[in-house]
Amino acid sequence: MAFPHLQQPSFLLASLKADSINKPFAQQCQDLVKVIEDFPAKELHTIFPWLVESIFGSLDGVLIGWNLRCLQGRVNPVEYSIVMEFLDPGGPMMKLVYKLQAEDYKFDFPVSYLPGPVKASIQECILPDSPLYHNKVQFTPTGGLGLNLALNPFEYYIFFFALSLITQKPLPVSLHVRTSDCAYFILVDRYLSWFLPTEGSVPPPLSSSPGGTSPSPPPRTPAMPFASYGLHHTSLLKRHISHQTSVNADPASHEIWRSETLLQVFVEMWLHHYSLEMYQKMQSPHAKESFTPTEEHVLVVRLLLKHLHAFANSLKPEQASPSAHSHATSPLEEFKRAAVPRFVQQKLYLFLQHCFGHWPLDASFRAVLEMWLSYLQPWRYAPDKQAPGSDSQPRCVSEKWAPFVQENLLMYTKLFVGFLNRALRTDLVSPKHALMVFRVAKVFAQPNLAEMIQKGEQLFLEPELVISHRQHRLFTAPTFTGSFLSPWPPAVTDASFKVKNHVYSLEGQDCKYTPMFGPEARTLVLRLAQLITQAKHTAKSISDQCAESPAGHSFLSWLGFSSMDTNGSYPANDLDEMGQDSVRKTDEYLEKALEYLRQIFRLSEAQLRQFTLALGTTQDENGKKQLPDCIVGEDGLILTPLGRYQIINGLRRFEIEYQGDPELQPIRSYEIASLVRTLFRLSSAINRRFAGQMAALCSRDDFLGSFCRYHLTEPGLASRHLLSPVVRRQVAGYTRGPRLSLRFLGSYRTLVSLLLAFLVASLFCVGPLPCTLLLTLGYVLYASAMTLLTERGKLHQP
Repeated sequence: MAFPHLQQPSFLLASLKADSINKPFAQQCQDLVKVIEDFPAKELHTIFPWLVESIFGSLDGVLIGWNLRCLQGRVNPVEYSIVMEFLDPGGPMMKLVYKLQAEDYKFDFPVSYLPGPVKASIQECILPDSPLYHNKVQFTPTGGLGLNLALNPFEYYIFFFALSLITQKPLPVSLHVRTSDCAYFILVDRYLSWFLPTEGSVPPPLSSSPGGTSPSPPPRTPAMPFASYGLHHTSLLKRHISHQTSVNADPASHEIWRSETLLQVFVEMWLHHYSLEMYQKMQSPHAKESFTPTEEHVLVVRLLLKHLHAFANSLKPEQASPSAHSHATSPLEEFKRAAVPRFVQQKLYLFLQHCFGHWPLDASFRAVLEMWLSYLQPWRYAPDKQAPGSDSQPRCVSEKWAPFVQENLLMYTKLFVGFLNRALRTDLVSPKHALMVFRVAKVFAQPNLAEMIQKGEQLFLEPELVISHRQHRLFTAPTFTGSFLSPWPPAVTDASFKVKNHVYSLEGQDCKYTPMFGPEARTLVLRLAQLITQAKHTAKSISDQCAESPAGHSFLSWLGFSSMDTNGSYPANDLDEMGQDSVRKTDEYLEKALEYLRQIFRLSEAQLRQFTLALGTTQDENGKKQLPDCIVGEDGLILTPLGRYQIINGLRRFEIEYQGDPELQPIRSYEIASLVRTLFRLSSAINRRFAGQMAALCSRDDFLGSFCRYHLTEPGLASRHLLSPVVRRQVAGYTRGPRLSLRFLGSYRTLVSLLLAFLVASLFCVGPLPCTLLLTLGYVLYASAMTLLTERGKLHQP
């Protein structure tokens, strides 16, 4: 694609838009590379917003752009390699960003697409705490409508990149896409590795401008000053202005402004959807959800957390020590210390709290669980981590991680209690749910971890008599959202102060803390241990039931030769789909989880044996399962909380029987749907046409009457067990007359039986017509015998 050097920018944009429709994708990217190389920034800045939207999609989700969330190398290898090369942190697109960055261009980003708490704050003319928005908000004279952020090219690009994960529509369930193989996920990983390096420093920006690096964005005066909106926000603004001055004065700070921007944008766009005030409102049962994350979103956040742990742990021991703050260190080293506590902790905690409270009670919660467990174990991403041993014993958590545990106490304790409440409402017979309980118990049972958590709780619960009121207020002020370059708060050497500061900054001064090792949480653990014991017993019962079934049970059921038990002893779950191996895994997960819980909370063997002896699954005299625990209400039986637990975990169930017209039962898997419907219409027409004659025949007292009653009379509803008083009232007084049913001809069993009969007859040279006559004669003889036996049985009834 050749463009005249002096063509107008509007014509350049129009040409690129036309090419995006008419040219193949590979050719489009080649043309874009040439345009980025040949054209000056003055002309490129007009196509930049369009190009960013073309790649990442529109903010309203209408345009999907290059659809990076579905693009996979094994499906579209050519397109995938082109995209990854173009969007690589050292590729053409980033070169365009740096080319525009050198000229200090600004681009408007609408505030309406920012996360809820940020958008609400800016629309109320209140400066958000994060320095990401400082000196960028452009207020209109009329107030909160039509607000924009003035972003530099790098910020604009990263904003769109991060928000494309949120604004685009969720992937359809029918589209089986592995998130970790998608272009978007891999690009996130590349950007994190490039801008948050675990080894060396951040690579300098690629630029054709003299000097080779882009300057840090200069301070920008907001169109409407924040000073009139309160003293607190004025102080934030002053702190930010002093920060900008220090940035411009210190050339070393240029090294990492892109790293800080990238991290803040990722955290703001992916995690800052819930404020502390919003979280407290969400505790109300009438609160409506404002934002619902997807499983893909959670997986990307987990990738961010894992990399941040590796990034923060890449500090050398002498740099990581508290005394290192007093020595001259590089901005990157300071940033490594500040990354997790200052930028991530508070927003991640609220994000996890929302997920624990509102995520569906299904196996997809595993993504949230693994994200949480990844954050709780920074030692897994430390460069000096020990190799896992050959045995199954977990390695001991070093005492050097005690400060991290104490300064993230709520992440361990309150979220663990939240998980207990979720686990008590799930089907632990399911291998997927059993695995989640096992994973959490295994992590918390790591040697020395429970002791460090308990020590942190003791520090928080220490009396505050020795803490001065002024000092207490200072330490509980939330300071985690400031820039890494703003002045560090006074070093808090007292561990108790640090723990209290952490709890109060995340939960507020009036929080009610429930200790993880207190009596309330211990009660939940004992209830979970009881449910685990019951689930183990249920899984064993299902296994025994499956073992008793013949190997060909499924095939014969499909043909209709075996009885179809629609009122089995256990509800369907994924054990039925995966068989004996699944039962074995469930039992193994639950057994180990129970042992880990015993270690963490020092449960005695006697307590666990009591649960085994007190299982509420005893059988009655008939060998049937007892009904779930319930009470008798005005309209029938009402489940108690214990009864709901029994049903969820497959311990007991109601015996469900079909009480309606047998002709109108749902079509079974062993029946041909179209044939059943046709036979129903035919039999209905016969019954309407000959209803009087059939009633007259059935009323006769001779053998012909008995023969007709055997074939035409349905069992009355009086013989059925009507469990519900509502159903009893509805069907009382309803009787059926004699009728013909042809539905048996629509089953595979009947058709296969007839086909086998004709095949056997053909072996003996018997044609179809004689075979039909023989089958008819045989059935008449069988029916006559059954008629006589039925009548004789009625005569002997009392």
